[in-house]
Amino acid sequence: MAELKNPKLAISVALLAGIFWSFGPYVVRNIDEAHSVPWQYLFTRGMVIFILLNFYLYLEEGLDFIYNYKKIGISGIIGGCGLATAMITFIWSITNTTAAITLLCLASMPFITALLGFLFLKEIISTNVWVAIIVATIGILIMAIGNHEKNTLIGFLLGIVSAIGFSVFSVSLRWKKETPKFTTVAVAGLICFVVSLIVIINKDLSLVSSSKNQTLFALHGAIVCLGMILYAIASKNIQAAELTLLSLTEVIAGIFWVWLPWLGINEVPETNTIVGGFLIFLSIFYYSLIIRSNRRFIALN
Repeated sequence: MAELKNPKLAISVALLAGIFWSFGPYVVRNIDEAHSVPWQYLFTRGMVIFILLNFYLYLEEGLDFIYNYKKIGISGIIGGCGLATAMITFIWSITNTTAAITLLCLASMPFITALLGFLFLKEIISTNVWVAIIVATIGILIMAIGNHEKNTLIGFLLGIVSAIGFSVFSVSLRWKKETPKFTTVAVAGLICFVVSLIVIINKDLSLVSSSKNQTLFALHGAIVCLGMILYAIASKNIQAAELTLLSLTEVIAGIFWVWLPWLGINEVPETNTIVGGFLIFLSIFYYSLIIRSNRRFIALN
């Protein structure tokens, strides 16, 4: 299993994970009539995540990776369900409102994670981290002001649920040392696959979409999978709340990709969104300067 010899490299790894995830909204925006194929999207993406992660584990552990499923435990089940919830509600949120609003909801992860980490893991949040979180909060509030798009409330609520689900997953990564963490992510993909398949069968929907859409579904699954691997590796050296704070690069870059005109979407953010995003960037930069190596390492497997 990949390990970081220098714990400080965890900062760059967590930031990189957020960059990978930031391409998700851009991929979704290129899906033809994404609002009409959410279950096909979740079906394919979940399957890709499950297959790729198990292949990765096979390369790392050989056939012994199968035994991880026997010892996943309650923490792995809770983490998998939380992440699956985040994946499912993400697509419903972003297809009901702007990418900016959905990503703003995901930007609340550090605060939700801080609370869950404090309540269940007794993690102490340092003053410097709270300063960074407060700055990010101000940025989120500024970005939220002035958004009056249709279905904003529905998209916002689903986005908050997605953030809660991801926070549950983040905290589960640090709960029990013996829990096979990468297997937890694979379980999340499997849950998405199974739930989507059940819905598709019950509603008598087509199992697949167009070739273009299927390619984009699979691409997003690969992006999510790679980001998850990096995110889990970084979690060995960074507390849960700090980890989600660093991954806020997903919010900034995600809004940027769907905004760039030459990328074909041109979903122009409002001035408030730009100002707020800049404050979130400052909070991440500030945190990167003052972070201290966390001695609570948890082996991920």
